[in-house]
Amino acid sequence: MPDCPFCLPKIEPEIVVANDHCYAIYTQGATPEGSAMIIPLAHRPTVFDLTRKEWAATQQLLHEMKKRLTTSHAPDGWNVGWNVGSVGGQSVDHAHCHLVPRYEGEPLAGRGLRFWIKDPSNRPPHHLPAPQTRPA
Repeated sequence: MPDCPFCLPKIEPEIVVANDHCYAIYTQGATPEGSAMIIPLAHRPTVFDLTRKEWAATQQLLHEMKKRLTTSHAPDGWNVGWNVGSVGGQSVDHAHCHLVPRYEGEPLAGRGLRFWIKDPSNRPPHHLPAPQTRPA
């Protein structure tokens, strides 16, 4: 895709490590420092569009980047996640997995994704039906 910021070759100088299906880069201007993204080489709009090989390749690079960041930044914890759709926080229409090192002493230490989901102020303006459960 010519306008995609994650499609090659424009991203090549930033690549930290790559395999046959994905590559990893550090997130520019990210807080906390050392945050990274794992991105499929093929333009896939969301994580739900990845092939099995791309999933496996993502996992491989996720472990490789964790190893590198553990050595270079010694974080105390991690956030790992995908944003899907604009409402889900996806700002680039090319799937990418976030790897975020977390540190003791951060103002929001201990507050991951569930913190925002559980916040009472983060409710839709209308009542949504309860999820369907399977019969016993």
